[in-house]
Amino acid sequence: MALTGVLRPGHVSVRVLELEPALKHYKQVLGLIEVARDDAGRVFLKAWDEHDHHSIVLREADEAGMDYMGWKVDSPATLKKLAADLEASGLATDMSWIPAGEHPATGERFRFTVPTGHVMELYAEKEKLGNNCGTEGPDVNPDPWPDGLVGIAPSRFDHCLLYGDDLDGTVKLFREVLGFTLTEQVVLKDKPEFMIGAFLTCSNKAHDVAFIRQPVKGKLHHVSFELGSWEKVLHAGDVLSRNRTSIDLGPTRHGITRGETIYFFDPSGNRNEVFSGGYISYPDKPVITWYDDSIGPAIFYHDRKLNEAFLSVFT
Repeated sequence: MALTGVLRPGHVSVRVLELEPALKHYKQVLGLIEVARDDAGRVFLKAWDEHDHHSIVLREADEAGMDYMGWKVDSPATLKKLAADLEASGLATDMSWIPAGEHPATGERFRFTVPTGHVMELYAEKEKLGNNCGTEGPDVNPDPWPDGLVGIAPSRFDHCLLYGDDLDGTVKLFREVLGFTLTEQVVLKDKPEFMIGAFLTCSNKAHDVAFIRQPVKGKLHHVSFELGSWEKVLHAGDVLSRNRTSIDLGPTRHGITRGETIYFFDPSGNRNEVFSGGYISYPDKPVITWYDDSIGPAIFYHDRKLNEAFLSVFT
């Protein structure tokens, strides 16, 4: 099946309380690469194996959290079509076009708010910088990784876990308007039609975004970055400990998605994850269902219980 429509997570804008400590964390500990700054004080970064100009935007603010999450689509024509579909759906609010160049090296974006209160946007065009692996150009005779990687050095921005109130409306929008697939769900055992959590993909990954039902609007749980192996997740734990970074939980394994993980915090309290593994989700894969009485192993398969931060989100 050709991958069309929404291709993948493209960027996320994160609010930080102080920019310089945040930059030290994201560049030296996490190992992202700074590519630009703008007149508004925002800093744009990318992971080493991302070809597009940027995937992470840092903005200093009075409150930590997420401003918006961006999704790359396959063409300008698809961008126009999906914008029209969103306008006609009755599920999106606060819709607007953001002009080309508002993000550096990026075309126009269509911004909207989903029923859980999260701001999303679609775009089709972003300048490609490459990954510096090619020996005779950005994509010619490449090495497996570039020189000069520092810190944890994830290969890409992978997904976000978000939480908000109208889970049903948001899942409906992502599935019926944007064409995502539901890979896994958490439901009440005695009322299985009541969904607690939804894991959605626009590709063949186990998930590209996840939503948890909570009586709030627009909250961020974590921003996740991909690593290539369990060994690299363990190495990430070493890097975090050497830098005295606050670790939330792990290294461990998720039951949901089967991925290996470690959670930690940036200096502003935003939760980060580095993640590896998981399965390939083909279009004919059945939806995996977890009941509420198995949330512990669903989230943290080894410990089989939730820590306080996750317990507050899932209950």
